[in-house]
Amino acid sequence: MTIFCSHCHRPLQAEMSCLPARAKQAPSASRPFRSTKSASKARRDQINAELQALRSLLPISAQEKERLSYLHTMALVCLQLRGAQLFPPGTLSPAWLCVWGTAPAPSKAPPHPHPPAGLATPAGPALGTELLSLLPGFLLVLSADSKLVYISENVAQVLGLSVVELLAQGDTVFDILDGHVGEDVHKKLLLAQEEPGREVTFVSEMRTSKAFRLQHGGNRVVAVCGRFVALHWPPSPSTTAFLALCTPVVQSPTDDEAASQDDIFQSMHLLDMTFIDVTESVTYHLGYHREELVGQSWYSLLHPEDADLAAAQHRAVALGAGAGTAVLRVLRKDRAWTWLRVWAGRDGGCITCTCRCLR
Repeated sequence: MTIFCSHCHRPLQAEMSCLPARAKQAPSASRPFRSTKSASKARRDQINAELQALRSLLPISAQEKERLSYLHTMALVCLQLRGAQLFPPGTLSPAWLCVWGTAPAPSKAPPHPHPPAGLATPAGPALGTELLSLLPGFLLVLSADSKLVYISENVAQVLGLSVVELLAQGDTVFDILDGHVGEDVHKKLLLAQEEPGREVTFVSEMRTSKAFRLQHGGNRVVAVCGRFVALHWPPSPSTTAFLALCTPVVQSPTDDEAASQDDIFQSMHLLDMTFIDVTESVTYHLGYHREELVGQSWYSLLHPEDADLAAAQHRAVALGAGAGTAVLRVLRKDRAWTWLRVWAGRDGGCITCTCRCLR
């Protein structure tokens, strides 16, 4: 039988080919083994040099730069980039915009993207520190997708954590809030984004330092009040920001603190949250007499923005999921709103509430 070469189609003898046999190549022709240790070191050195260059550009003191880890450096760089995108050079800084730009946006122009005529933006860290010390809380700016854009330096006085330490928790507002209220906060932010200029408020525990938790028995309860503002015209998700003032709410007593009857009031409700009894101390906190509340619905006193949170707590307690805790606003008799920390639990066919006035 004649065998033809598959390459040139000429007749060949068995086990022959017109192509050189690869198996007969000298083993010395193979590529020698090469170590990548030096290449890895070169990449590390390059990364370190780039991080050092980024760290040198951060607007913080040299001592703070020396203490920054790689994680903290990248967190601050991302914060600065988001801030530069929303607040380009020549516009108001985030802090001054929080102070001046919280009014509803005009119909045809962004609210105060530049300093008012004849009024220059004050400069200098001392003046900024003075201004921040006069505020009842710290300033917070979020992007349209809930990313952290700006946190004022006085956050350490409220939470016991510096801006750098807070950013290490994550880059969104949900990373620094108690996870139980994440869904409610998300709904509030979506509502505010759909109606720019509309003020929304939510209350949540924020992460704090270990020393703060040991001293106060838990994280800090903070009321966040703000609105979305269009920074440039025409408005779009990339040009709007949520400007807010975060005010600390008075801490609830810890378990080892015996709260007196003057600090709290208790109420008893039917399963639909209709008052059937309330302690006389309610008059001191809300101004109502016991007779005025019996037969009324608990929901008639709630702030509209807190109704969903209260309903979720009510539903969980009524279904026997255990005691629930919420921070809510209720209407006083003088038509002012006051914050209450409410512990609710089911007792047979009734729901009992223990309320502590926070403000």
